[in-house]
Amino acid sequence: MADLTYSNLNNWLKFKHLVLLETLARTNNMHLAAEQMNLSQPAVSKMLKEIESLLGFQVFERLPRNMPVTALGEHVIRYAQRVLNDAKHFVEDIEILRLGGHGFLKVGGIFAATAVVIPNSIIEIKKKWPLLSIDVVEQTSDHLMEMLSEHTLDLAIGRFTDVTQSQFFNFQPLGPEPFCIVVNSAHPCAQKKFCTLEELLNWPWVLYPKGTPIRERMEGAFARAKVKIPLNTVNTMSMQTFLQILKGAPMVGMLPEAMVIDQVKEGQLQILETDLILDAQDYGILTRKDEPVSDIASAFIDILLKNAKRK
Repeated sequence: MADLTYSNLNNWLKFKHLVLLETLARTNNMHLAAEQMNLSQPAVSKMLKEIESLLGFQVFERLPRNMPVTALGEHVIRYAQRVLNDAKHFVEDIEILRLGGHGFLKVGGIFAATAVVIPNSIIEIKKKWPLLSIDVVEQTSDHLMEMLSEHTLDLAIGRFTDVTQSQFFNFQPLGPEPFCIVVNSAHPCAQKKFCTLEELLNWPWVLYPKGTPIRERMEGAFARAKVKIPLNTVNTMSMQTFLQILKGAPMVGMLPEAMVIDQVKEGQLQILETDLILDAQDYGILTRKDEPVSDIASAFIDILLKNAKRK
C-alpha cells in the first residue's frame, strides 16, 4: 500500500474502526470483540485487515489463544482510546449543556488532594456554576497520568514519580504533602511524647501496597532509619479502610497529614513523634503538555492555585 498520510487516514478511518481497535485491545479475542460489537467474526476480521493494510503493519499478533497488541500497535491503541474518550466527553458535555447544565469536569487526585484540596475547590466552583457536573477519581500519581494520557481526565492533582514524566505533563505546584505516623487514641503509644521505631515495629502496621510510589518512599524512609520494613501489615489503597482499621485496632499507620487532621482534632487519632522521617514532597496540578485546557478546567485550576496561596 502507499505510505500512510494524514489525508488518507482522515478520508478512510472511521469511529467504528477505533471502536474495533479498542475492543480487541481490551478482549484480546476476535470472537469476544465481535460479540461486543454485534458483528460477525468474519466482518471483524475483514475490518481489522483493512485497518492494518492502511497502516502498513500488524496492530495485533495472531496467536492460537489470544491476540496481544504489537509494539507499534500500542501507539495505535492509545490513539484510539484518546479519540474515543474525547468523543464520549464531547457527547456528555453537549447533552448536559442542551439540558441547561454548565458542562462537565473530570478531575483526578492523589489521596491527600481528595481529602481537602479538591473538595474545597469543588465547593467554590459550584457556587459559580451550580449545574456543572463533576467527576472525581482517586488514584496514585502514576495511574492519574495514564488517565490524562488517555483523555479520561481533564486535569489531575498529583506528583511526578519519574523525571521523564515532565516531558508529557505540565506541573504547577500547590504545596508540600507532609506525612505523619498515627495511632488511635487508645493505643499504648498514644500516651507517650516520643515513640522509638523499635517500639512501633512491635505493632501491626497499615501501609500502602507494594509498588505504589508512596510505598516506595516509605520503604526508603525505613532504609534510612536502618530498620526493616514491618512484616505484620495490612496493605490497602482504600482510605476508608485505612482510617477505620486505625480507629478500631491497635495498629500504626503512616498517612498524609491532610487525611487525618479531622480525626486528630476529634481525638480519634493521635500523631506520634518518632525518628522515622518521610520528607514532604510537593504535589500539584498536572495537565497534558502542549494541549489547551477547557475554560471550565482553567477556572478550576485558578481556584486551586488561589486556595494554595492562602495556606
